[in-house]
Amino acid sequence: MLWFNEKFPNNIGLINILKPYWVYFFSFLFIALNGYFVVKEFYYISLLPFAIALIFMAFYHLDKLMWFIVFTTPLSLNIEEMDFGGIGMYLPTEPLMFGVMILFFLRLIYDKGFDSKIVFHPISKAIYIYLLWMLITVLTSEMIVISLKFMLSRLWFIVCFYFVATQLLKKVENYRIFFWCYLIPLVGVAIYTLVRFIHFDFNEKAAHWVMEPFYKDHTSYGAILALFIPIIFIFISKTEKKFVRISAVLFLIVLCIAIIFSYTRAAWVSLIASFVLMLVYKLRINFKQLSIFGLSIILLILLNWNSIMMELERNKQDSSQNLSEHVESISNVSSDASNKERINRWNSAYKMFLERPFFGWGPGTYVFQYAPFQSSKDKTIISTNIGDNGNAHSEYIGPLAESGLFGMLSVFYLFGTVLYCASKLFHKLPVGKVKTVVLCTTLGIFTYMIHGFLNNYLDTDKLSVPFWGCIALLVAIDVYHSDRILLESDTK
Repeated sequence: MLWFNEKFPNNIGLINILKPYWVYFFSFLFIALNGYFVVKEFYYISLLPFAIALIFMAFYHLDKLMWFIVFTTPLSLNIEEMDFGGIGMYLPTEPLMFGVMILFFLRLIYDKGFDSKIVFHPISKAIYIYLLWMLITVLTSEMIVISLKFMLSRLWFIVCFYFVATQLLKKVENYRIFFWCYLIPLVGVAIYTLVRFIHFDFNEKAAHWVMEPFYKDHTSYGAILALFIPIIFIFISKTEKKFVRISAVLFLIVLCIAIIFSYTRAAWVSLIASFVLMLVYKLRINFKQLSIFGLSIILLILLNWNSIMMELERNKQDSSQNLSEHVESISNVSSDASNKERINRWNSAYKMFLERPFFGWGPGTYVFQYAPFQSSKDKTIISTNIGDNGNAHSEYIGPLAESGLFGMLSVFYLFGTVLYCASKLFHKLPVGKVKTVVLCTTLGIFTYMIHGFLNNYLDTDKLSVPFWGCIALLVAIDVYHSDRILLESDTK
């Protein structure tokens, strides 16, 4: 049972309220009120029973509420695009996560603490550093209200799907519920997108928006597809039941077709990178060898930077409906509008960093501040003079502009710690199902770490829920299960 459900004091009086005569009274009262508001053409009161059910779940079945949030994440809608006064929030997930976060802090006050094994885990410490520096740069922000909102949203993602989720995943088999709760609606969205895409003859331009309203563009859609393709291999192994294996294979086919027709080049690159990482694990290449190889590649790139850029600029292949041409356009930095605009955003972020290298401009402020830093030679046909068309297109360069050098380093340290701990856990575990879970989950996380060089979506529920949830799964296995599994393996 979930942490809250084990200990939360059962003295709030809800049980007494639910006596039959009170149920009858409130039911008739609701029917009367709802009838009145329907006549007045105000229909939102009809959602009240649903809201009450969610509140009840929060106090008595928080685990089920968490699964509900996971299930609705791929289907959530941004109310900013629904004429709600410009409020940037996804429904129903983010209000629910905010409520769970409040309950979490109340629980901390009531219990006077949290599981010390989670609190002092290396990944938790990296998260504290990340959040602490973000808080400091919120206080020095150019737009403090925007930065506060940004940090608050980041906080409810981490609280819900890292700290609370570690308790949810104390039972190791709960990873099945977590992954299937996201996969089933995700495959539904993929089928919806593909069917809609057919009506536009699989035109590459239509690929940018056919996943709406569930995903805002093809890059965020492609990123989540890439994250779950390695994960779904968990359920294809021979240890699974036949029905599960068949379902997983069918889901994998849908996701592979979907990612091809997402035309998301960054997602394709991230899957290739995750395959390379899998080979590194399977071949048991040690960290020292990998570090020497990586540094050698970086050194070669730096020494030949001018030659590489000249070669890349010779590539004139733009984005295309032809898949081979679309792949070729990945390295086109001379004419492809998407690639050039990304460079424009990065150059703008770098100029912002140079002006405020230590504290940056404030978390979440890039989109409001980058316009004056655009250079005329960097602008493209999709640039805007007022700079209101998106973020820095990088999980690493964005924090450089918004939180200074330490902001970017805190992200690298966090991601590096996750990858190091996951790799250490993988090599520690004996061959078996849990080792497979760790491998596939790590590869899924790694796809987004690579994707993060070219895009950033951890400010949305679509990517944050599975990303932090996968990290929580690895930490839960490390803290609660790895020693037991090793002991069982030694006694066999």
